[in-house]
Amino acid sequence: MDNPYPWLQDFINQVPEFLQPVMVALVAAIPYIEGEGAAAFGIIAGINPIVAAVAAATGNILCVIAVVLLGSRIRGGVVARRAARAEAQKVEATNVGAGGSGLVDSSASATATATTVAEEDADAPTNRRSKGRAKLRGWLVRFGVPGASILAPIALPTMLTAAFFVASGVRKEWVILWQIIAIVLWTGAVAAAATGVLALLGW
Repeated sequence: MDNPYPWLQDFINQVPEFLQPVMVALVAAIPYIEGEGAAAFGIIAGINPIVAAVAAATGNILCVIAVVLLGSRIRGGVVARRAARAEAQKVEATNVGAGGSGLVDSSASATATATTVAEEDADAPTNRRSKGRAKLRGWLVRFGVPGASILAPIALPTMLTAAFFVASGVRKEWVILWQIIAIVLWTGAVAAAATGVLALLGW
């Protein structure tokens, strides 16, 4: 069977060989394409399957690490602000005394209730991404970080998965480790499948 993508191979051939893996790595940084899609893209374009797979995994991993580090920093700031706010409310309630504490407690309770409702509304499974988060949350409870990381690409891109884990309080080192393992496994599997299919088709 003739290759239906000769234009793609022609385009890649016009790019200097040392830049071809860089292109694959950049494609891997795009959500919903990531390592698997970038590896398949590179292999179809005629790049050596091993080079394409390594470049795709590298691009995906670097992007995920950046998301984890940024997400961890943001979460740390949020947690610190919440702790400071809670301490300030505690001090205020103590200073007001028994007469005003009921009002403070009532206000705090109302605020907490409103926050909970808002969070539940934000997490309602109304679109593909929220449904993916719901699946991921279930896998996290059932299989832990290792199992959820490996299954996650079925539901969400690794970048969103990494951000979800960090927001859930999982240690950033643990998230990075298992996201790397998941990316390598999925990218390797797709690269092997793409290579096999192209060999069978004779492209």
